[in-house]
Amino acid sequence: MTFVKQESGQEGSDDDSDMPGADDTYVPSQRRIDRERYKRTRSRRATGIAALSTLVTAVVLYLVVVNAPGWPRTKETFFSAKYAREALPKVLEGLWLNVRLLLICGVAVLVLGMLIAVARTLRGPVFFPLRALAAAYTDFFRGLPLIINLMIVVLGVPALRLQGVTVDPVLLGGTALTLTYSAYVAEVFRAGIESVHPSQRAAARSLGLTNWQALRHVVLPQAVRRQVPPLLNDLVSLQKDTGLVSIGGAIDAVRAADIIVGRSLNYTPYIVAGLVFVALTIPMTRFTDWVTARMDRQRAQGGTI
Repeated sequence: MTFVKQESGQEGSDDDSDMPGADDTYVPSQRRIDRERYKRTRSRRATGIAALSTLVTAVVLYLVVVNAPGWPRTKETFFSAKYAREALPKVLEGLWLNVRLLLICGVAVLVLGMLIAVARTLRGPVFFPLRALAAAYTDFFRGLPLIINLMIVVLGVPALRLQGVTVDPVLLGGTALTLTYSAYVAEVFRAGIESVHPSQRAAARSLGLTNWQALRHVVLPQAVRRQVPPLLNDLVSLQKDTGLVSIGGAIDAVRAADIIVGRSLNYTPYIVAGLVFVALTIPMTRFTDWVTARMDRQRAQGGTI
């Protein structure tokens, strides 16, 4: 009996050892381990070199600046802690106007830009006037400098003394921003629409969709998805250019800094306003880079873009 039990136990253990996956743990080869160790070593070495070179460059620039003959006067005029503390609350209060302009003008720019892009891509001779007007609009406002457009709208419209037309510099400045940026965004949308292969529209038409339905449900979703990175770049530029509405007298972050500069003859408030705009712009810029990299990876892997 004892022998039989031992034999059956032995047979059971042999069967267990023959089962797939019993000892199927992956063990990397020594060559792979050495290769991974080498990659980690190179990565640490590259990081160390980059950090050292950055530190050396920063130290050299610092020494060049602080040892310049006019540095004491420049420090007092542009980097005064006293005027920075005074300007920061006023600049942040004015920044709220810039943020509101960005939100409202951003939506208006996207809507108007899409309408212009669709007008430029309409087919058929009957739509030639619309295509010509859309092309003239984009050519004119893309060629006209933004600051000149702002001066014309903010200073010229009130001079007409039209009944029922606002003279608020904020509204007029936002209108000028919308006119200029919608021309740029329209070209971005048009490029996206034309990048969609004609077979997509033809397939939609063969399924019984009208031209408008094919454009709305097939062409535009692909066009917008492909143009997200350049659209975000335009919004970043719009975010910075909202500061130009101050030329009409609107109290935004730039104008708030300008008031303090005019009173104190110290330019530190401009530095504060500039740093606030940079801090506001960097997150959107990094988000744009992330979206671009993600779409590039999807495109490389054959994913949906």
